[in-house]
Formats: sequence, structure tokens, C-alpha cells
Amino acid sequence: MRYRRFGRLDWQVSEVGYGMWGIGGGEGGWTGADDESGMQSLQLSVDLGCTFFDTAWIYGRGHSERLLGELLRANQDKQLTIATKIPPKDRNFPSTRESRLEDVFPADHIWEYTEKSLENLGTGSVDLLQFHVWEDAWADDERWQEPVRELKRQGLVKGVGISINRWEPTNVLKALKTGLIDSVQVIYNVFDQNPEDELFPVCRDQDIAVIARVPFDEGTLTGTLTKDSTWPEGDWRNSYFVPENLHPAVERADRLKELVPDGMTLPELVLRFILGNPAVCTVIPGMRKEKHVRANLGVSDGTELPADLLATLRTHRWDREPTWWSQ
Repeated sequence: MRYRRFGRLDWQVSEVGYGMWGIGGGEGGWTGADDESGMQSLQLSVDLGCTFFDTAWIYGRGHSERLLGELLRANQDKQLTIATKIPPKDRNFPSTRESRLEDVFPADHIWEYTEKSLENLGTGSVDLLQFHVWEDAWADDERWQEPVRELKRQGLVKGVGISINRWEPTNVLKALKTGLIDSVQVIYNVFDQNPEDELFPVCRDQDIAVIARVPFDEGTLTGTLTKDSTWPEGDWRNSYFVPENLHPAVERADRLKELVPDGMTLPELVLRFILGNPAVCTVIPGMRKEKHVRANLGVSDGTELPADLLATLRTHRWDREPTWWSQ
């Protein structure tokens, strides 16, 4: 495992981290979660050198955080970096231009869910506390700024980040100017390359850490989905992979399969593309099986894609706009 500096917080974190939505289960999540295999996968990742774990209260309504707490207690000799997220009070994912700060992140809600997360994790502080949705119209509002300052002052939170709404990489630039935001979590992959345009240069200039999420486009970039793919009732992917999204995504992924070098898989190709960008501090694939942990963490070996292949992958950029199904 290779490690990268996490922006001005100056942490060293594994360049391949662990996204914990999938193992949280529960309402609005991914079906098929199993605590036993989930804990085995988490422990294997630690054994293989993973040190960055990204969770959220909404992942199983605290269940993912509690699993992570178990992992922390079982690995007290390891320096693991923990990131979690405050859910929007109105439970709207994502927020919209009409969302009001007082309905989404009032001060008492920020405090309440910080305390809930600390209780679930069983820790006295959290390394990185992130806002799970964001509207940049709130950037200069003291009603979120003051709780953030006080949480840091009391040592309950070491760093503060924003998880940017899907396909809105510039909907955070004003907040970054406040100096209160230490990291951004943004969708970045072979399809979604637009964070490179404005967001990454700002992060580089301000020494703000970048967490690349959704490396596999919620599954299409694993190469395993088809136009007929379906999921059990209650699985979030049923509402995301509507035909308007699933069909073109599968077609684009199928075209990418033709570019995969011998001896490599599509997921490996995708992760190597992401890690090829020095702006990325860590990428957080979701992993629920040990074979996926081994495969994804195994990409962290310093091997770079050839320049001509990188150039070809850049032609597969897919600029998308948020729509009714892109929660």
C-alpha cells in the first residue's frame, strides 16, 4: 500500500481507502449487506495497509459507524483515519438551490449528529466530519461556521469536509474560500472527469484534500452490469439505475472494456486512472467481499498507465447534469 498526504491536515493516508455505504445496509441503502463478511473485509483491508475509512450516520442509521467502531477497537495499535458525515436534517439527498440552511444544517443538528457519530464510533473525537450535502449559497453563513469552529476548538473534530452533490463539482468553491473546509469528497472517475476543470486546481492552490468517491460509477465501471440488471426491492440502485441512466452507462462501459490491457480488469483500469491524478489523496471504493478488498487495494503499487492509454481514457469523459434520478 502506498500513502499520500491529506492536504493541509498533513495526515498520511492510504491512497486506496474504504467506502462504507455498502456494508451499512438499512433503509435507502444497498441490499445484501452481511455484518460477518463486512467485518472480515474491513479487517482484511487493515491487514493489507488500508488506513482511511469513510462512513456516514445515514449508512444504516448509524450501523456502518458502529461497525467501524468495532474495527477501531480491534486495531488500537494501528493509526486509522476516520471520516463520517452529518445527514441533512430534512433528509433530502441531494440538497437543491431551494434548500435552506436552517432546514438542512441548523447548529443544534450539527452538534446532535456529531455526538451521535462519536457515540457510534466509540471515540472521543472524529478525524474528519463532513457535511453530507451542500449548497454554496450557505458558504458565508455564520450559522454553520460557528459550530465548526467550536467543534474544532473543543477537539471533537480535527478536520471538516464537504461531500459535494453528484455532478456539481463547483458547488463548493465559495465554501473553500472561508478557510474552514479541509477536504472535499467528489465523484471522480473515467466518466466524471469534470472536477479537473475548476475544483482540483483550487484544492491544489489551497492545499485542500480530495477524496475521490464513486470510482465505479455505482457499478457500471465494474463491467458487471447489463441493460437488464435489477436489484431486490428496497435497494437504492433501483431508483438510480432507471433506463435513462442504466442503458447509456452500460453502453459506455462496454466500450471501455475494449481498452483494458491484457492481465488487467476494468475496475483496476478505472482505479489506476483515478490514482494517476496527483490531486487525489485517496479513492474510496465500496467493498463487501474479501476478493474485492484484495483486488482494489492491490492496485496501490505505483504502476502508472501508459500515456497513450490515459489519453484515450480521457476521450470517454461524460459530462452529466443532475436530474430527477441522480440522487
